[in-house]
Amino acid sequence: MSAHQNGIQELTLEEVMGDRFARYSKYIIQERALPDIRDGLKPVQRRILFAMNEDGNTFDKGFRKSAKSVGNIMGNYHPHGDSSIYDAMVRMSQDWKVREPLIEMHGNNGSMDGDPPAAMRYTEARLSELSGELLKDIKKETVDMVWNFDDTAKEPTVLPASFPNLLVNGATGISAGYATEIPTHNLSEVIEGAIYLLDHPNASIDKIMEFIKGPDFPTGGLLMGKEQLKKAYETGRGKVVLRAKTEIESLRGGREQIVITEIPYDLNKATLVKKMDEIRLNKKIDGIAEVRDETDRNGLRIVVELKKNSNAQGILNYLFKNTDLQINYNFNMVAIDHSRPEQVGLIRMLEAYLEHRKTVIVRRSQYDLDKAQKRAHIVAGLIKALSILDEIIATIRQSENRKQAKENIMSQYDFSDLQAEAIVTMPLYRLTNTDVTALQKEAEELQDLVTELLDILENEKSLTKLLKKELRQLKKAYPTERRTVIQEKVEEIHIENEVLIPSEQTMVSITENGYIKRSSLRSVQSSGGIEACGIREDDTFIFQKEVNTREHLYLLTNKGNIIYRPVYEVPELKWKEVGDHINQTIVNLSNDEVIVKVYHFDELSNHMTLLSVTKEGYTKQTIWTAYQPWRTYKTKATVAMKLKTKTDEVIAYQLVPLDTTSDIILLSKRGYGLRYSITDISLVGAKAAGVKAMNLKEGDEIVSALFPTQEEAIALVTQRGAMKQLSIEDLPLQSRAQRGVQILRPLKTKPHEIIFATLVEEGLQLVVTTHKGNQKQIDIKDLILVSRESNGNFEIDEKSEGGIFSVNLLRNEEAE
Repeated sequence: MSAHQNGIQELTLEEVMGDRFARYSKYIIQERALPDIRDGLKPVQRRILFAMNEDGNTFDKGFRKSAKSVGNIMGNYHPHGDSSIYDAMVRMSQDWKVREPLIEMHGNNGSMDGDPPAAMRYTEARLSELSGELLKDIKKETVDMVWNFDDTAKEPTVLPASFPNLLVNGATGISAGYATEIPTHNLSEVIEGAIYLLDHPNASIDKIMEFIKGPDFPTGGLLMGKEQLKKAYETGRGKVVLRAKTEIESLRGGREQIVITEIPYDLNKATLVKKMDEIRLNKKIDGIAEVRDETDRNGLRIVVELKKNSNAQGILNYLFKNTDLQINYNFNMVAIDHSRPEQVGLIRMLEAYLEHRKTVIVRRSQYDLDKAQKRAHIVAGLIKALSILDEIIATIRQSENRKQAKENIMSQYDFSDLQAEAIVTMPLYRLTNTDVTALQKEAEELQDLVTELLDILENEKSLTKLLKKELRQLKKAYPTERRTVIQEKVEEIHIENEVLIPSEQTMVSITENGYIKRSSLRSVQSSGGIEACGIREDDTFIFQKEVNTREHLYLLTNKGNIIYRPVYEVPELKWKEVGDHINQTIVNLSNDEVIVKVYHFDELSNHMTLLSVTKEGYTKQTIWTAYQPWRTYKTKATVAMKLKTKTDEVIAYQLVPLDTTSDIILLSKRGYGLRYSITDISLVGAKAAGVKAMNLKEGDEIVSALFPTQEEAIALVTQRGAMKQLSIEDLPLQSRAQRGVQILRPLKTKPHEIIFATLVEEGLQLVVTTHKGNQKQIDIKDLILVSRESNGNFEIDEKSEGGIFSVNLLRNEEAE
């Protein structure tokens, strides 16, 4: 730092900012945002109460315009904006914000709906009777007084506080680096707890909580979590659950309604009602018919009217979970303790209050003692003067003035200055015998009072006894019932699906390329039926079914992934639209990934397994319940089967009973068939890669996996247009991982390769498309049944029509 001759100082920005901000922080911490641990008041609140008391604006007198009080407070004690003073005054009058209002107000002082109060020129205010207890004895030098901002008047640094206001009315504030959140409590309970702590200075928090059971909010409610509450009281920081008071009422016609009569503390009622009504409007749950605010002068009442046959408890649980009907209340009990911001527990708050109260009583007793001793001295002088009244009168008459008379009385009769002053100012009517008697009685009373006050000042037990007596008198004078109910444990909220999702039938379509949608049955009908479903030209349907919105879908891909979608989360579109691509939400799919199979279910069965087979000859069997919906299902697919190579892909998925004795048939492109029992495939975990399914020759791959339920035949199609039926009996039962037997006659030139296979069923049609774009429809039952050594008949003329490009399977009704 350097200084110039003209007085300008050169300082670094770091020095200036650090110093100034430290001063600013200290000021707002101590002088604005945080309450004092002794009287529980912030400076603005203390100044409001003190100024109104000084002005005689007390509970036993009439109301005065708030603007007058605000002006007086601002002009004498609080040199800040009038709005900050008025806002603090209004809050102290709001019986839904403070447990025991310290200000009484006529006019609009706001509402639980967040409505602002009327301007200060319209409202009238005065101190409440209880706030008088905070100011009681302030004239008796019980607290330190300091000069105000302009040194024209003195104001208290703290109020005498006859009750523990910090706990009773709580506090909320945000400062620089500090914030405070102290809940309100029941006056009677707090006093009982304080008295117990006086008698038992080493009391545990458990014992104190027998008296102070927990916060008692002005808005009532249900507070849950006694263990969490104990932690908050021990450390000054913690979290409890606060829930609205609700009741389910029955109406005519089998309907019900949820009635809310108490809501969590410091909540905007209008916002809460709006949020619940938005849930109804947005149809987030089914069953709410109407939300009404029926609050009137008789008390708070919010009604949630339900539709017929709705699950009232389920809807209430949803509202607890998704609205502020249930909130977490966070304790952060910070207060100014010995001029420093400290996070304090319940016991320290009580100790600090009791220490303060003892100091107040000592200072009050000392003040009263000095006053009593002074008066006793004067009374003794008056009694002595009356006994020599004639001499004193003569002395006064012989004096030239009052000053000389006073000096003569002091010198001639041995009176003190105070006694002489009292004598010369004594009115003539006091010169009666009755007055002597009264003085003697007063002297006795004063002596008793002095003895009592000395006992209080010198004896700690007497001081404690008086403190307890005053606290009990205050408890008796201001009885108050507990409003908030304390519950031992936090109730878990279980929300059933039937509450969240309206039950309705809907049509879902999913294509191979991943386009998915659902449409109402009305949309399907008005669009022209199922056949009018929108689809791209190069795509095919994998799934088209009528399902319930409460069911679930698993989409299984050729890359071994599972995509989960609850039906109600499938995008709802018109039936003629193509749908939304699954890649819009699922981020971990490959560009060439297609959907192979779709399953829908009410719930996963632990009696079923998912069996998968890959092109390169691997298989896997896993319990179906291993694929329970996962946390990130909305954006990520999970693994159904881990593939060993990048070129491999799943060609078949099948759900089979856990105790099945059925077989699996694997057919390879080069004409090998292998049949073995599904029990040969061991059960593995959800993300395992699986085991060898078939021993393939180099360049060969599995093209089909079939799961016969009885002795059926297999229909085979080759790329050259040859087709045949093959009896399953021609495939001997072997074991897993073998090559199998040849089911086509090998040719040296233009060998046949299997491109399609299916189990033969009644009413199945093959729709064959050739490379030249020709289509032919063939009934599977018309195919010739031949042995393994035969390649079947040419149903397609390879020379004229070209080889087969694709084969689709339709049932007769679909083909028509």
